[in-house]
Amino acid sequence: MSGAHSQQMDASTAWGGGTSPFKVSYGKLMMWFFLVSDGLTFGGLLCALGFAKFANPEWVAGWPMGEEIFTHFPFTHAHLPLLYVAFMTFILIVSSVTMVLAVEAGHRMDKRGVIKWLGLTVIGGFIFLGSQVWEWSTFIAGPDGDLTTWHDNATLQHNTYGGEVIMTPGEHGHNHTEVVSYGPTLYANFFFFITGFHGFHVFTGVIFNLLVLRQVIRGVYHKRGHYEMVEKVGLYWHFVDLVWVFVFTFFYLV
Repeated sequence: MSGAHSQQMDASTAWGGGTSPFKVSYGKLMMWFFLVSDGLTFGGLLCALGFAKFANPEWVAGWPMGEEIFTHFPFTHAHLPLLYVAFMTFILIVSSVTMVLAVEAGHRMDKRGVIKWLGLTVIGGFIFLGSQVWEWSTFIAGPDGDLTTWHDNATLQHNTYGGEVIMTPGEHGHNHTEVVSYGPTLYANFFFFITGFHGFHVFTGVIFNLLVLRQVIRGVYHKRGHYEMVEKVGLYWHFVDLVWVFVFTFFYLV
């Protein structure tokens, strides 16, 4: 009898609702669901890139090498392969560290600490976004990295790989042919879509962090007695940082 009663109580406890089986709040659980689905989206894009790279060599004939293209660094004409991309990666990783410190300060109910570290996270996000704009512009500009000379007195034509070719006037009336650095259209499509999709995530992350920072400054979360919202946007920010590691590897290193 007592066994049947205990089984009935166990069933009631298990199916009664009102408690989380993972001991996390509804908001954090939904954030994890979103991150898993978003991770699958990025995974599909990167798998498509890998398939295009290795399944058919004819598709990638003429694809540019990362270390041969991303060699520019602001305020210098030195040949520094991937150094600025490494700087962008470093900034994003540091911003992830500052986010961890903001969450830790929230657990201690340290309002000033949350403001400081979350503010630094936002600054890191803005630096990364500005860096990506600069990277895109120099990538489009071509080997010299100077937008003012891009397609100057040039006529665009399509090469055999679907990329664009610049026809510039040369000596004795002959045209000089130069392939644009991002050359094959397929490579450009993957590069701009995937890095742009990630950049959009960084942008939305910065907006979320700014909104949360505003609420922290106003003391909203301190009055609630917890800074869980900082932790939830922190999960999103860490996801964005992790995805960039894979994007960086697939585009610039592999």
